[in-house]
Amino acid sequence: MIKSALIPVAGHGTRLLPATKSQPKEMLPVARKPIVQYVVEELVSNGIQQLLFITGRNKASIENHFDDDPELYRMLTETNRQELLEETNFKDLAVHFFYTRQRVQRGLGDAVLCGENFAGEEPFLLALGDSILGLHAKSNVVTRLVEVFESQQASCVVAVEEVPLQETAFYGIVQPQDGVGDHFPISNLVEKPKPQDAPSNLAIAGRYIFSPLIFDMIRRVKPDKRGEIQLTDAIQLLCEEGQRVMAVRLQPGEKRYDIGNFPSYFESFVEFALADPLYGAEFRKMLDRLLAKA
Repeated sequence: MIKSALIPVAGHGTRLLPATKSQPKEMLPVARKPIVQYVVEELVSNGIQQLLFITGRNKASIENHFDDDPELYRMLTETNRQELLEETNFKDLAVHFFYTRQRVQRGLGDAVLCGENFAGEEPFLLALGDSILGLHAKSNVVTRLVEVFESQQASCVVAVEEVPLQETAFYGIVQPQDGVGDHFPISNLVEKPKPQDAPSNLAIAGRYIFSPLIFDMIRRVKPDKRGEIQLTDAIQLLCEEGQRVMAVRLQPGEKRYDIGNFPSYFESFVEFALADPLYGAEFRKMLDRLLAKA
Protein backbone atom coordinates (compact mmCIF):
# COMPACT_ATOMS: atom_id res chain seq x y z
CA MET A 1 0.00 0.00 0.00
CA ILE A 2 1.35 3.43 -0.97
CA LYS A 3 0.99 5.86 1.92
CA SER A 4 2.99 8.95 0.87
CA ALA A 5 2.26 11.70 -1.66
CA LEU A 6 4.08 14.72 -3.03
CA ILE A 7 1.99 17.78 -3.94
CA PRO A 8 3.94 20.40 -5.95
CA VAL A 9 2.52 23.89 -5.34
CA ALA A 10 5.51 26.10 -6.12
CA GLY A 11 4.40 27.46 -9.51
CA HIS A 12 3.89 31.18 -10.08
CA GLY A 13 0.38 30.88 -11.55
CA THR A 14 1.16 33.49 -14.20
CA ARG A 15 -1.84 32.56 -16.36
CA LEU A 16 -4.12 33.52 -13.47
CA LEU A 17 -2.65 36.93 -12.75
CA PRO A 18 -3.59 39.30 -11.16
CA ALA A 19 -5.60 36.94 -8.92
CA THR A 20 -2.40 35.07 -8.06
CA LYS A 21 -0.15 38.07 -7.45
CA SER A 22 -0.29 37.72 -3.65
CA GLN A 23 -1.83 34.28 -3.14
CA PRO A 24 -1.14 30.81 -4.53
CA LYS A 25 -3.37 29.69 -7.38
CA GLU A 26 -3.89 26.48 -5.40
CA MET A 27 -5.68 28.57 -2.75
CA LEU A 28 -8.17 30.10 -5.18
CA PRO A 29 -11.68 29.02 -4.16
CA VAL A 30 -13.73 26.66 -6.30
CA ALA A 31 -17.21 27.07 -4.83
CA ARG A 32 -16.65 26.94 -1.05
CA LYS A 33 -13.18 25.37 -0.82
CA PRO A 34 -9.72 26.23 -2.13
CA ILE A 35 -8.45 24.04 -4.95
CA VAL A 36 -5.78 22.33 -2.86
CA GLN A 37 -8.28 21.27 -0.18
CA TYR A 38 -10.14 19.18 -2.75
CA VAL A 39 -6.83 17.54 -3.70
CA VAL A 40 -6.03 16.70 -0.07
CA GLU A 41 -9.52 15.30 0.58
CA GLU A 42 -9.28 13.10 -2.52
CA LEU A 43 -5.91 11.67 -1.45
CA VAL A 44 -7.02 11.02 2.12
CA SER A 45 -10.15 9.22 0.88
CA ASN A 46 -7.82 6.96 -1.15
CA GLY A 47 -5.70 5.94 1.83
CA ILE A 48 -2.78 8.39 1.63
CA GLN A 49 -1.41 9.00 5.13
CA GLN A 50 1.31 11.61 4.72
CA LEU A 51 1.62 14.56 2.36
CA LEU A 52 4.63 16.65 1.41
CA PHE A 53 3.80 20.05 -0.10
CA ILE A 54 6.62 21.32 -2.32
CA THR A 55 6.15 25.06 -1.94
CA GLY A 56 7.85 28.27 -3.02
CA ARG A 57 7.79 31.97 -2.28
CA ASN A 58 4.44 33.47 -1.23
CA LYS A 59 2.93 30.04 -0.51
CA ALA A 60 2.65 30.32 3.29
CA SER A 61 -1.15 30.52 3.12
CA ILE A 62 -1.25 26.83 2.11
CA GLU A 63 0.54 25.85 5.31
CA ASN A 64 -1.66 28.22 7.32
CA HIS A 65 -4.81 26.75 5.81
CA PHE A 66 -4.05 23.22 7.01
CA ASP A 67 -2.59 24.30 10.35
CA ASP A 68 -4.47 24.26 13.66
CA ASP A 69 -6.30 27.49 14.55
CA PRO A 70 -7.41 27.21 18.21
CA GLU A 71 -8.91 30.70 18.28
CA LEU A 72 -11.08 30.00 15.23
CA TYR A 73 -12.12 26.60 16.59
CA ARG A 74 -13.05 28.14 19.93
CA MET A 75 -15.15 30.83 18.27
CA LEU A 76 -16.97 28.31 16.08
CA THR A 77 -17.59 26.05 19.08
CA GLU A 78 -18.94 28.90 21.23
CA THR A 79 -21.29 30.04 18.44
CA ASN A 80 -22.43 26.47 17.74
CA ARG A 81 -21.18 26.46 14.13
CA GLN A 82 -20.53 22.73 14.06
CA GLU A 83 -20.77 22.44 10.28
CA LEU A 84 -18.00 25.00 9.78
CA LEU A 85 -15.91 23.41 12.52
CA GLU A 86 -16.01 20.08 10.69
CA GLU A 87 -15.00 21.70 7.39
CA THR A 88 -11.99 23.57 8.82
CA ASN A 89 -10.61 21.22 11.49
CA PHE A 90 -8.00 19.35 9.45
CA LYS A 91 -6.30 17.83 12.49
CA ASP A 92 -9.04 15.18 12.49
CA LEU A 93 -8.00 13.99 9.02
CA ALA A 94 -6.01 10.75 9.09
CA VAL A 95 -3.00 12.40 7.44
CA HIS A 96 0.23 14.14 8.41
CA PHE A 97 1.32 17.34 6.64
CA PHE A 98 4.93 18.17 5.75
CA TYR A 99 6.42 21.07 3.80
CA THR A 100 9.60 21.79 1.87
CA ARG A 101 10.57 24.54 -0.57
CA GLN A 102 11.65 24.51 -4.21
CA ARG A 103 14.00 27.47 -3.97
CA VAL A 104 14.34 28.05 -7.73
CA GLN A 105 11.55 27.42 -10.24
CA ARG A 106 13.14 24.76 -12.47
CA GLY A 107 10.10 22.79 -13.57
CA LEU A 108 8.03 19.87 -12.34
CA GLY A 109 10.87 17.36 -12.53
CA ASP A 110 13.01 19.47 -10.24
CA ALA A 111 10.06 19.92 -7.85
CA VAL A 112 9.70 16.13 -7.59
CA LEU A 113 13.42 15.86 -6.86
CA CYS A 114 12.85 18.07 -3.81
CA GLY A 115 10.81 15.21 -2.31
CA GLU A 116 13.50 12.53 -2.61
CA ASN A 117 14.42 12.43 1.07
CA PHE A 118 10.75 12.35 2.04
CA ALA A 119 9.95 9.44 -0.28
CA GLY A 120 13.07 7.49 0.60
CA GLU A 121 13.20 3.99 -0.88
CA GLU A 122 9.44 3.58 -1.13
CA PRO A 123 7.09 4.18 -4.08
CA PHE A 124 5.03 7.35 -3.82
CA LEU A 125 2.14 9.24 -5.35
CA LEU A 126 2.52 12.56 -7.13
CA ALA A 127 -0.61 14.75 -7.25
CA LEU A 128 -0.61 18.14 -8.96
CA GLY A 129 -1.97 20.75 -6.58
CA ASP A 130 -3.98 22.63 -9.23
CA SER A 131 -5.94 19.65 -10.59
CA ILE A 132 -9.18 18.34 -9.06
CA LEU A 133 -10.34 14.89 -10.17
CA GLY A 134 -14.08 14.34 -10.13
CA LEU A 135 -16.86 16.68 -9.08
CA HIS A 136 -16.15 17.56 -5.42
CA ALA A 137 -13.02 15.34 -5.67
CA LYS A 138 -15.04 12.13 -5.74
CA SER A 139 -12.50 9.92 -7.48
CA ASN A 140 -10.87 6.58 -6.70
CA VAL A 141 -8.31 6.77 -9.49
CA VAL A 142 -5.47 6.87 -6.94
CA THR A 143 -6.59 3.51 -5.58
CA ARG A 144 -6.69 2.11 -9.14
CA LEU A 145 -3.22 3.51 -9.84
CA VAL A 146 -1.90 1.71 -6.76
CA GLU A 147 -3.54 -1.57 -7.79
CA VAL A 148 -2.03 -1.41 -11.29
CA PHE A 149 1.39 -0.35 -9.96
CA GLU A 150 1.51 -3.36 -7.66
CA SER A 151 -0.11 -5.97 -9.90
CA GLN A 152 1.98 -5.01 -12.95
CA GLN A 153 5.22 -4.49 -11.00
CA ALA A 154 5.53 -1.14 -12.74
CA SER A 155 8.10 1.61 -12.29
CA CYS A 156 5.53 4.29 -13.10
CA VAL A 157 1.78 4.53 -13.52
CA VAL A 158 0.03 7.68 -14.77
CA ALA A 159 -3.63 8.67 -14.88
CA VAL A 160 -4.77 9.73 -18.35
CA GLU A 161 -7.87 11.33 -19.84
CA GLU A 162 -9.14 11.79 -23.36
CA VAL A 163 -8.80 15.34 -24.71
CA PRO A 164 -9.81 16.83 -28.06
CA LEU A 165 -7.04 16.22 -30.58
CA GLN A 166 -6.71 19.94 -31.26
CA GLU A 167 -5.81 20.49 -27.58
CA THR A 168 -2.87 18.07 -27.33
CA ALA A 169 -0.44 21.00 -27.45
CA PHE A 170 -1.49 21.88 -23.88
CA TYR A 171 -0.69 18.49 -22.28
CA GLY A 172 1.77 15.66 -21.90
CA ILE A 173 0.46 12.94 -24.26
CA VAL A 174 1.08 9.19 -23.91
CA GLN A 175 1.75 6.69 -26.69
CA PRO A 176 0.02 3.34 -26.00
CA GLN A 177 2.27 0.33 -26.54
CA ASP A 178 -0.46 -1.86 -28.03
CA GLY A 179 -4.14 -1.13 -27.49
CA VAL A 180 -6.06 1.00 -25.02
CA GLY A 181 -8.20 -0.30 -22.16
CA ASP A 182 -8.95 0.70 -18.59
CA HIS A 183 -5.21 0.30 -18.03
CA PHE A 184 -2.46 -0.36 -20.57
CA PRO A 185 1.33 -0.14 -21.06
CA ILE A 186 2.79 2.91 -22.75
CA SER A 187 5.95 3.14 -24.83
CA ASN A 188 6.53 6.88 -24.92
CA LEU A 189 5.35 10.30 -23.78
CA VAL A 190 5.47 13.56 -25.68
CA GLU A 191 5.28 16.93 -23.97
CA LYS A 192 2.72 19.27 -25.60
CA PRO A 193 2.83 17.90 -29.17
CA LYS A 194 1.10 19.59 -32.07
CA PRO A 195 -2.10 17.74 -33.06
CA GLN A 196 -0.49 16.33 -36.21
CA ASP A 197 2.42 14.97 -34.16
CA ALA A 198 0.46 13.60 -31.18
CA PRO A 199 0.75 9.81 -30.67
CA SER A 200 -2.78 9.74 -29.16
CA ASN A 201 -5.33 12.04 -27.55
CA LEU A 202 -4.68 10.64 -24.05
CA ALA A 203 -3.30 13.33 -21.76
CA ILE A 204 -1.63 12.86 -18.39
CA ALA A 205 -4.23 13.86 -15.79
CA GLY A 206 -2.21 15.11 -12.85
CA ARG A 207 -1.81 11.88 -10.84
CA TYR A 208 1.25 9.59 -10.98
CA ILE A 209 2.82 6.77 -8.99
CA PHE A 210 6.58 6.29 -9.14
CA SER A 211 9.16 3.91 -7.84
CA PRO A 212 12.25 5.66 -6.38
CA LEU A 213 13.99 4.97 -9.71
CA ILE A 214 12.40 8.17 -11.04
CA PHE A 215 14.83 10.30 -9.04
CA ASP A 216 17.83 8.88 -10.95
CA MET A 217 15.99 9.51 -14.22
CA ILE A 218 15.28 13.15 -13.27
CA ARG A 219 18.95 13.75 -12.52
CA ARG A 220 19.79 12.59 -16.05
CA VAL A 221 17.33 14.95 -17.75
CA LYS A 222 18.82 18.02 -19.41
CA PRO A 223 17.03 21.36 -18.89
CA ASP A 224 14.83 22.57 -21.73
CA LYS A 225 15.11 25.94 -23.47
CA ARG A 226 13.54 27.66 -20.44
CA GLY A 227 15.95 25.98 -18.05
CA GLU A 228 13.26 23.64 -16.68
CA ILE A 229 13.54 19.93 -15.91
CA GLN A 230 10.54 18.23 -17.51
CA LEU A 231 9.07 15.24 -15.66
CA THR A 232 7.84 13.77 -18.93
CA ASP A 233 11.48 13.54 -20.11
CA ALA A 234 12.31 11.47 -17.02
CA ILE A 235 9.35 9.15 -17.68
CA GLN A 236 10.56 8.85 -21.28
CA LEU A 237 13.89 7.58 -19.96
CA LEU A 238 12.04 4.90 -18.00
CA CYS A 239 10.36 3.80 -21.24
CA GLU A 240 13.61 3.84 -23.20
CA GLU A 241 15.35 1.67 -20.61
CA GLY A 242 12.64 -0.97 -20.72
CA GLN A 243 10.99 -0.17 -17.41
CA ARG A 244 7.29 -0.97 -17.17
CA VAL A 245 5.27 2.23 -17.51
CA MET A 246 1.48 1.97 -17.33
CA ALA A 247 -1.51 4.27 -17.84
CA VAL A 248 -4.90 4.16 -16.12
CA ARG A 249 -7.83 5.91 -17.80
CA LEU A 250 -10.16 8.17 -15.91
CA GLN A 251 -13.68 6.77 -15.74
CA PRO A 252 -16.89 8.64 -16.68
CA GLY A 253 -17.59 11.06 -13.87
CA GLU A 254 -13.90 11.48 -13.05
CA LYS A 255 -13.53 14.67 -15.04
CA ARG A 256 -10.28 16.49 -14.48
CA TYR A 257 -10.67 20.12 -13.45
CA ASP A 258 -7.31 21.63 -14.45
CA ILE A 259 -7.25 25.12 -12.94
CA GLY A 260 -4.56 26.47 -15.24
CA ASN A 261 -6.23 29.49 -16.83
CA PHE A 262 -9.25 31.72 -16.34
CA PRO A 263 -11.67 29.89 -18.69
CA SER A 264 -11.04 26.57 -16.92
CA TYR A 265 -11.22 28.27 -13.52
CA PHE A 266 -14.56 29.96 -14.32
CA GLU A 267 -16.00 26.70 -15.69
CA SER A 268 -14.87 24.72 -12.64
CA PHE A 269 -16.22 27.29 -10.19
CA VAL A 270 -19.63 27.39 -11.84
CA GLU A 271 -19.92 23.60 -12.13
CA PHE A 272 -18.98 23.07 -8.48
CA ALA A 273 -21.23 25.90 -7.32
CA LEU A 274 -24.21 24.47 -9.20
CA ALA A 275 -23.62 21.12 -7.47
CA ASP A 276 -23.28 22.65 -4.00
CA PRO A 277 -25.74 20.88 -1.64
CA LEU A 278 -26.52 24.07 0.29
CA TYR A 279 -26.41 26.87 -2.26
CA GLY A 280 -26.52 25.14 -5.66
CA ALA A 281 -30.26 25.41 -6.25
CA GLU A 282 -30.38 29.13 -5.45
CA PHE A 283 -27.23 29.76 -7.49
CA ARG A 284 -28.84 28.03 -10.49
CA LYS A 285 -31.87 30.34 -10.26
CA MET A 286 -29.63 33.39 -10.09
CA LEU A 287 -27.59 32.17 -13.05
CA ASP A 288 -30.74 31.61 -15.09
CA ARG A 289 -31.84 35.18 -14.32
CA LEU A 290 -28.46 36.60 -15.34
CA LEU A 291 -28.42 34.59 -18.57
CA ALA A 292 -31.96 35.68 -19.39
CA LYS A 293 -30.93 39.32 -19.00
CA ALA A 294 -27.86 38.76 -21.19
